[in-house]
Amino acid sequence: MKLSDNHILQADLDALMSDDSISWDKLKGKSVFVTGATGLIGGQVVLALLNANAEKNLGMKIYAMVRNVEKADKLFGYADKNVLSYVVQDVMSEVNLSEKVDYIIHGASMTSSKDFVDFPVETIKTAIGGTENILKFAKEKDISGMVYLSSLEIYGVVDFSIEKVYENMSGVIDCMSVRSSYSEGKRMVECLCASYASEYGIPVTVARLCQTFGPGVLYSDNRVFAQFARSIIEGKDIVLKTDGSTERNYCYIRDAVSAILTILLDGNSGEAYNVANKDTLISIRGMAEMLIENYPESGTKLVFDIAEDITKLGYNPKVKMNLATDKLEALGWKAQVGLEEMFRNLIISMKM
Repeated sequence: MKLSDNHILQADLDALMSDDSISWDKLKGKSVFVTGATGLIGGQVVLALLNANAEKNLGMKIYAMVRNVEKADKLFGYADKNVLSYVVQDVMSEVNLSEKVDYIIHGASMTSSKDFVDFPVETIKTAIGGTENILKFAKEKDISGMVYLSSLEIYGVVDFSIEKVYENMSGVIDCMSVRSSYSEGKRMVECLCASYASEYGIPVTVARLCQTFGPGVLYSDNRVFAQFARSIIEGKDIVLKTDGSTERNYCYIRDAVSAILTILLDGNSGEAYNVANKDTLISIRGMAEMLIENYPESGTKLVFDIAEDITKLGYNPKVKMNLATDKLEALGWKAQVGLEEMFRNLIISMKM
Protein backbone atom coordinates (compact mmCIF):
# COMPACT_ATOMS: atom_id res chain seq x y z
CA MET A 1 0.00 0.00 0.00
CA LYS A 2 1.38 3.41 -0.93
CA LEU A 3 1.68 5.57 2.17
CA SER A 4 4.51 7.95 1.29
CA ASP A 5 5.97 9.80 -1.69
CA ASN A 6 9.41 9.15 -0.18
CA HIS A 7 10.45 5.99 -2.02
CA ILE A 8 13.04 5.06 0.63
CA LEU A 9 10.49 5.34 3.42
CA GLN A 10 7.97 3.35 1.37
CA ALA A 11 10.57 0.63 0.77
CA ASP A 12 11.23 0.49 4.52
CA LEU A 13 7.52 0.14 5.27
CA ASP A 14 7.26 -2.69 2.75
CA ALA A 15 10.34 -4.43 4.19
CA LEU A 16 8.72 -4.50 7.64
CA MET A 17 5.97 -6.73 6.24
CA SER A 18 8.40 -9.64 6.02
CA ASP A 19 10.02 -8.97 9.40
CA ASP A 20 9.68 -12.27 11.27
CA SER A 21 10.44 -10.68 14.65
CA ILE A 22 7.09 -8.85 14.68
CA SER A 23 4.10 -10.93 15.84
CA TRP A 24 1.69 -9.25 13.42
CA ASP A 25 -1.05 -11.82 14.09
CA LYS A 26 -1.40 -10.52 17.65
CA LEU A 27 -2.75 -7.27 16.17
CA LYS A 28 -5.64 -8.88 14.29
CA GLY A 29 -8.86 -7.05 15.14
CA LYS A 30 -7.05 -4.89 17.70
CA SER A 31 -6.94 -1.15 18.30
CA VAL A 32 -3.65 0.70 18.80
CA PHE A 33 -3.23 4.15 20.36
CA VAL A 34 -0.04 6.06 19.46
CA THR A 35 1.09 9.28 21.16
CA GLY A 36 3.68 11.55 19.58
CA ALA A 37 2.20 10.34 16.30
CA THR A 38 3.60 13.17 14.16
CA GLY A 39 7.11 12.78 15.54
CA LEU A 40 9.87 11.05 13.60
CA ILE A 41 9.49 7.63 15.23
CA GLY A 42 5.82 7.82 16.20
CA GLY A 43 4.87 8.80 12.66
CA GLN A 44 6.66 5.85 11.14
CA VAL A 45 5.15 3.49 13.71
CA VAL A 46 1.70 4.66 12.58
CA LEU A 47 2.64 4.26 8.91
CA ALA A 48 3.98 0.76 9.58
CA LEU A 49 0.75 -0.21 11.33
CA LEU A 50 -1.34 1.21 8.47
CA ASN A 51 0.72 -0.69 5.90
CA ALA A 52 0.50 -3.96 7.84
CA ASN A 53 -3.22 -3.51 8.29
CA ALA A 54 -3.72 -3.22 4.53
CA GLU A 55 -1.18 -5.84 3.42
CA LYS A 56 -2.02 -8.46 6.05
CA ASN A 57 -5.75 -7.74 6.36
CA LEU A 58 -5.48 -7.30 10.13
CA GLY A 59 -8.70 -5.34 10.66
CA MET A 60 -7.01 -2.91 13.04
CA LYS A 61 -8.14 0.48 14.27
CA ILE A 62 -5.39 3.05 14.85
CA TYR A 63 -5.73 6.15 17.01
CA ALA A 64 -3.04 8.82 16.62
CA MET A 65 -2.69 11.50 19.28
CA VAL A 66 -1.74 14.72 17.49
CA ARG A 67 -1.70 18.43 18.26
CA ASN A 68 -1.42 19.73 14.70
CA VAL A 69 -4.01 18.30 12.29
CA GLU A 70 -2.39 19.96 9.27
CA LYS A 71 0.95 18.31 10.07
CA ALA A 72 -0.81 14.97 10.60
CA ASP A 73 -2.66 15.25 7.29
CA LYS A 74 0.61 15.92 5.50
CA LEU A 75 2.21 12.83 7.05
CA PHE A 76 -0.78 10.51 6.74
CA GLY A 77 -2.29 11.84 3.52
CA TYR A 78 -2.59 8.38 1.95
CA ALA A 79 -4.04 6.73 5.05
CA ASP A 80 -7.37 4.95 5.07
CA LYS A 81 -9.48 7.25 7.22
CA ASN A 82 -11.69 4.30 8.17
CA VAL A 83 -8.66 2.81 9.90
CA LEU A 84 -6.86 5.91 11.23
CA SER A 85 -8.48 8.43 13.56
CA TYR A 86 -6.90 11.48 15.18
CA VAL A 87 -7.14 12.23 18.88
CA VAL A 88 -6.45 15.96 18.79
CA GLN A 89 -5.04 17.07 22.12
CA ASP A 90 -1.92 17.59 24.20
CA VAL A 91 -0.54 14.67 26.20
CA MET A 92 -0.74 16.85 29.32
CA SER A 93 -4.54 16.65 29.18
CA GLU A 94 -6.62 13.66 30.22
CA VAL A 95 -7.02 11.38 27.19
CA ASN A 96 -10.31 12.05 25.41
CA LEU A 97 -11.08 8.72 23.76
CA SER A 98 -14.08 6.57 24.67
CA GLU A 99 -13.41 3.74 22.21
CA LYS A 100 -11.75 0.45 23.14
CA VAL A 101 -7.94 0.40 23.08
CA ASP A 102 -5.88 -2.80 23.16
CA TYR A 103 -2.31 -1.51 22.75
CA ILE A 104 -0.53 1.78 23.47
CA ILE A 105 2.73 3.12 22.05
CA HIS A 106 3.70 6.20 24.05
CA GLY A 107 6.20 8.41 22.26
CA ALA A 108 5.07 11.96 23.10
CA SER A 109 8.02 13.84 24.57
CA MET A 110 10.15 16.96 24.38
CA THR A 111 12.87 16.05 21.86
CA SER A 112 15.06 19.10 21.26
CA SER A 113 18.29 19.18 23.27
CA LYS A 114 18.17 22.99 23.30
CA ASP A 115 14.66 22.86 24.77
CA PHE A 116 15.92 20.66 27.62
CA VAL A 117 18.10 23.61 28.64
CA ASP A 118 15.73 26.46 27.79
CA PHE A 119 12.54 24.78 29.08
CA PRO A 120 13.64 22.25 31.70
CA VAL A 121 10.44 22.58 33.77
CA GLU A 122 8.26 21.83 30.75
CA THR A 123 10.56 18.94 29.82
CA ILE A 124 10.09 17.33 33.23
CA LYS A 125 6.36 18.02 33.41
CA THR A 126 5.71 16.61 29.94
CA ALA A 127 7.63 13.44 30.78
CA ILE A 128 6.03 12.71 34.14
CA GLY A 129 2.61 14.36 33.87
CA GLY A 130 2.04 13.28 30.27
CA THR A 131 3.01 9.69 30.94
CA GLU A 132 0.88 9.47 34.05
CA ASN A 133 -2.10 10.53 31.93
CA ILE A 134 -1.32 7.72 29.49
CA LEU A 135 -0.82 5.15 32.26
CA LYS A 136 -4.15 6.13 33.87
CA PHE A 137 -5.76 5.74 30.44
CA ALA A 138 -4.10 2.31 30.06
CA LYS A 139 -5.48 1.24 33.44
CA GLU A 140 -8.96 2.43 32.54
CA LYS A 141 -8.93 0.59 29.19
CA ASP A 142 -7.54 -2.69 30.61
CA ILE A 143 -5.04 -2.86 27.76
CA SER A 144 -3.18 -5.90 26.45
CA GLY A 145 0.17 -4.13 26.16
CA MET A 146 1.99 -0.78 26.23
CA VAL A 147 5.50 0.34 25.33
CA TYR A 148 7.07 3.58 26.54
CA LEU A 149 9.72 5.10 24.28
CA SER A 150 12.62 5.98 26.56
CA SER A 151 16.23 6.88 25.81
CA LEU A 152 19.82 5.78 26.33
CA GLU A 153 20.17 9.04 28.27
CA ILE A 154 18.73 7.36 31.35
CA TYR A 155 22.14 5.72 31.80
CA GLY A 156 23.86 9.07 32.38
CA VAL A 157 27.65 8.93 32.33
CA VAL A 158 28.93 5.36 32.77
CA ASP A 159 32.50 4.35 33.48
CA PHE A 160 34.54 4.52 30.26
CA SER A 161 36.02 1.11 31.04
CA ILE A 162 32.61 -0.58 30.67
CA GLU A 163 32.54 -2.36 27.32
CA LYS A 164 28.78 -2.92 27.12
CA VAL A 165 25.89 -1.22 28.90
CA TYR A 166 23.13 -3.62 29.95
CA GLU A 167 19.62 -2.76 31.09
CA ASN A 168 20.42 -3.35 34.79
CA MET A 169 23.28 -0.81 34.82
CA SER A 170 23.16 2.82 35.82
CA GLY A 171 25.59 5.72 35.49
CA VAL A 172 25.82 9.19 37.02
CA ILE A 173 23.41 12.01 36.22
CA ASP A 174 24.00 15.46 37.71
CA CYS A 175 20.53 16.32 38.96
CA MET A 176 21.55 19.96 39.53
CA SER A 177 22.23 20.45 35.80
CA VAL A 178 19.13 21.67 33.95
CA ARG A 179 20.24 19.58 30.93
CA SER A 180 19.39 16.60 33.14
CA SER A 181 15.70 17.53 32.94
CA TYR A 182 15.37 15.09 30.05
CA SER A 183 17.41 12.18 31.40
CA GLU A 184 16.09 12.46 34.96
CA GLY A 185 12.55 12.81 33.60
CA LYS A 186 12.99 9.65 31.55
CA ARG A 187 14.39 7.80 34.57
CA MET A 188 11.43 8.78 36.72
CA VAL A 189 8.96 7.80 34.02
CA GLU A 190 10.56 4.38 33.64
CA CYS A 191 10.11 3.89 37.38
CA LEU A 192 6.51 5.09 37.06
CA CYS A 193 5.89 2.51 34.32
CA ALA A 194 7.43 -0.26 36.43
CA SER A 195 5.32 0.89 39.38
CA TYR A 196 2.07 0.78 37.38
CA ALA A 197 3.06 -2.69 36.17
CA SER A 198 3.71 -3.86 39.73
CA GLU A 199 0.87 -2.18 41.61
CA TYR A 200 -1.91 -2.26 39.02
CA GLY A 201 -0.83 -5.07 36.71
CA ILE A 202 -0.57 -2.79 33.68
CA PRO A 203 1.40 -4.70 30.98
CA VAL A 204 3.87 -1.91 30.21
CA THR A 205 7.36 -2.27 28.75
CA VAL A 206 10.15 0.21 28.00
CA ALA A 207 12.16 0.66 24.79
CA ARG A 208 15.47 2.47 25.49
CA LEU A 209 16.29 3.99 22.13
CA CYS A 210 19.69 5.22 21.03
CA GLN A 211 19.90 8.05 18.47
CA THR A 212 17.71 6.93 15.60
CA PHE A 213 17.59 8.29 12.06
CA GLY A 214 16.76 7.62 8.43
CA PRO A 215 14.14 8.84 5.93
CA GLY A 216 11.70 11.32 7.44
CA VAL A 217 14.28 13.40 9.30
CA LEU A 218 13.53 17.06 8.59
CA TYR A 219 16.16 19.03 6.70
CA SER A 220 16.15 21.55 9.57
CA ASP A 221 16.77 18.90 12.27
CA ASN A 222 19.62 20.03 14.52
CA ARG A 223 20.82 16.68 15.82
CA VAL A 224 24.38 15.76 14.99
CA PHE A 225 23.57 13.23 12.25
CA ALA A 226 21.36 15.78 10.45
CA GLN A 227 23.99 18.51 10.79
CA PHE A 228 26.58 16.19 9.25
CA ALA A 229 24.25 15.15 6.42
CA ARG A 230 23.47 18.81 5.61
CA SER A 231 27.19 19.60 5.48
CA ILE A 232 27.69 16.82 2.92
CA ILE A 233 24.68 17.93 0.85
CA GLU A 234 25.68 21.61 0.88
CA GLY A 235 29.41 21.02 0.52
CA LYS A 236 30.15 22.81 3.78
CA ASP A 237 32.65 21.95 6.50
CA ILE A 238 31.58 19.86 9.49
CA VAL A 239 32.20 22.03 12.54
CA LEU A 240 32.57 20.27 15.90
CA LYS A 241 32.01 22.22 19.12
CA THR A 242 33.64 19.41 21.16
CA ASP A 243 36.62 17.14 20.58
CA GLY A 244 34.18 14.57 19.18
CA SER A 245 35.33 11.79 21.47
CA THR A 246 31.85 10.78 22.66
CA GLU A 247 31.06 7.24 21.46
CA ARG A 248 27.62 5.71 21.07
CA ASN A 249 25.46 3.44 18.96
CA TYR A 250 22.89 4.45 16.38
CA CYS A 251 19.80 2.79 14.93
CA TYR A 252 17.98 3.01 11.62
CA ILE A 253 14.34 4.06 11.92
CA ARG A 254 13.00 0.90 10.29
CA ASP A 255 14.96 -1.21 12.76
CA ALA A 256 13.69 0.94 15.65
CA VAL A 257 10.06 0.53 14.53
CA SER A 258 10.58 -3.22 14.32
CA ALA A 259 12.08 -3.22 17.83
CA ILE A 260 9.24 -1.14 19.29
CA LEU A 261 6.58 -3.47 17.90
CA THR A 262 8.54 -6.54 19.02
CA ILE A 263 8.81 -5.17 22.57
CA LEU A 264 5.14 -4.16 22.58
CA LEU A 265 3.91 -7.59 21.50
CA ASP A 266 6.46 -9.95 23.04
CA GLY A 267 8.34 -8.05 25.74
CA ASN A 268 8.00 -8.83 29.44
CA SER A 269 5.86 -6.43 31.45
CA GLY A 270 7.78 -4.12 33.77
CA GLU A 271 11.06 -4.59 31.89
CA ALA A 272 13.26 -2.38 29.70
CA TYR A 273 15.03 -3.25 26.44
CA ASN A 274 17.94 -1.47 24.77
CA VAL A 275 17.33 -0.61 21.11
CA ALA A 276 20.47 -0.05 19.02
CA ASN A 277 22.53 -1.46 16.20
CA LYS A 278 25.41 -2.97 18.15
CA ASP A 279 27.67 -2.75 15.08
CA THR A 280 27.43 1.05 14.80
CA LEU A 281 29.50 2.11 17.84
CA ILE A 282 31.50 5.15 16.71
CA SER A 283 32.76 8.47 18.04
CA ILE A 284 31.31 11.76 16.82
CA ARG A 285 34.67 12.55 15.23
CA GLY A 286 34.86 9.09 13.67
CA MET A 287 31.39 9.52 12.17
CA ALA A 288 32.37 12.87 10.64
CA GLU A 289 35.55 11.37 9.20
CA MET A 290 33.60 8.42 7.77
CA LEU A 291 31.24 10.74 5.92
CA ILE A 292 34.04 12.93 4.57
CA GLU A 293 35.79 9.82 3.28
CA ASN A 294 32.61 8.38 1.75
CA TYR A 295 31.57 11.64 0.04
CA PRO A 296 34.82 13.21 -1.26
CA GLU A 297 32.90 15.03 -3.99
CA SER A 298 31.32 17.26 -1.33
CA GLY A 299 34.66 18.89 -0.51
CA THR A 300 33.64 18.79 3.16
CA LYS A 301 36.41 19.15 5.76
CA LEU A 302 36.43 18.63 9.52
CA VAL A 303 36.84 21.82 11.57
CA PHE A 304 36.98 22.23 15.36
CA ASP A 305 35.48 25.27 17.10
CA ILE A 306 35.44 24.11 20.72
CA ALA A 307 32.66 25.73 22.77
CA GLU A 308 33.54 27.22 26.15
CA ASP A 309 30.45 25.70 27.81
CA ILE A 310 28.81 22.88 25.86
CA THR A 311 25.94 22.56 28.36
CA LYS A 312 24.51 25.88 27.14
CA LEU A 313 24.21 24.32 23.69
CA GLY A 314 22.22 21.41 25.10
CA TYR A 315 25.06 18.94 24.63
CA ASN A 316 25.52 15.94 26.89
CA PRO A 317 28.69 15.34 28.91
CA LYS A 318 31.32 13.18 27.20
CA VAL A 319 30.26 9.53 27.24
CA LYS A 320 31.07 6.08 25.88
CA MET A 321 27.75 4.29 25.47
CA ASN A 322 27.81 0.87 23.84
CA LEU A 323 24.33 -0.51 24.39
CA ALA A 324 24.03 -4.28 24.76
CA THR A 325 21.07 -5.61 22.77
CA ASP A 326 21.18 -9.26 23.88
CA LYS A 327 17.88 -8.97 25.72
CA LEU A 328 16.02 -7.61 22.70
CA GLU A 329 17.70 -10.07 20.35
CA ALA A 330 16.43 -12.90 22.59
CA LEU A 331 12.93 -11.87 21.44
CA GLY A 332 13.97 -12.56 17.85
CA TRP A 333 14.89 -9.00 16.80
CA LYS A 334 18.04 -8.07 14.94
CA ALA A 335 19.22 -4.77 13.43
CA GLN A 336 19.37 -4.94 9.63
CA VAL A 337 20.79 -1.61 8.45
CA GLY A 338 24.37 -0.44 9.06
CA LEU A 339 25.66 3.09 9.61
CA GLU A 340 26.84 3.78 6.05
CA GLU A 341 23.49 2.71 4.58
CA MET A 342 21.68 4.73 7.26
CA PHE A 343 23.50 7.87 6.14
CA ARG A 344 23.07 7.06 2.45
CA ASN A 345 19.29 6.79 2.89
CA LEU A 346 19.20 9.87 5.14
CA ILE A 347 21.08 12.03 2.63
CA ILE A 348 18.96 10.89 -0.33
CA SER A 349 15.81 11.49 1.70
CA MET A 350 16.90 14.97 2.85
CA LYS A 351 17.52 15.94 -0.78
CA MET A 352 13.91 15.16 -1.76
